[in-house]
Amino acid sequence: MTADRWTDVVRHPLGVGRLLPLGGAHDGAWLTEAATDAVLRRAAAEVTGVRLGVVRIALADPADVAEPVVPAPPGALPPGPLRLTADFAATAAEPLPAAASRLRRALAGAVARLGLEVTDVDLRVTDLLAEEVAEPEAVRAPRPPSVREGADPEGARVTAAALGVPGVARVTGALSREVHFDAALPRRHVRVEVALTDGPRAVEVARRVRTAVGEALTDQPTVAVLVTAVTCNAP
Repeated sequence: MTADRWTDVVRHPLGVGRLLPLGGAHDGAWLTEAATDAVLRRAAAEVTGVRLGVVRIALADPADVAEPVVPAPPGALPPGPLRLTADFAATAAEPLPAAASRLRRALAGAVARLGLEVTDVDLRVTDLLAEEVAEPEAVRAPRPPSVREGADPEGARVTAAALGVPGVARVTGALSREVHFDAALPRRHVRVEVALTDGPRAVEVARRVRTAVGEALTDQPTVAVLVTAVTCNAP
């Protein structure tokens, strides 16, 4: 089993899925597949007459990637253009190409608001709904655990700095129950996980978290941000 496959096997039981590049190589941020899926399903629920099925986001061209400015989380996809593929069902109330066009616009708008660099949205009709969808399906947003409160003063400073950024709802511990520090690199590195409110663009909040965390520590380490949830309302 390859290292990437092992990472996928471990992550899916944790409920986070793959880690998608958020923004570009200079942003040092990633977004979990589970968080992305919930946002897309909320957007699709606003499109009448369709029901979103399986969604997948992958690199549009694995050869067209860039080196991130900071160390990536283990197994994360490198920054590069992304392709979104999705299955959907629709009613016969309108031509299927028209329904697909409305759904494509909704999904493209959702990923743009997050800050994902999706260049292609490919849709496939897999079923025909017998009648108009009266009620949108309930969307369950991921609920990653909060970071464990510990005695580490630096971890506490990182948590406080991240929570001070508008748009941050919680500091989470989906991959690591504590703020992750890596001192084995030439320059110390910090990875912080955050759940965001559904307000400012996720990539913009992540940039501000990186700045705040870097300034909170005296040695100014490199900082990577992993967004694990985007919630409708702050908890």
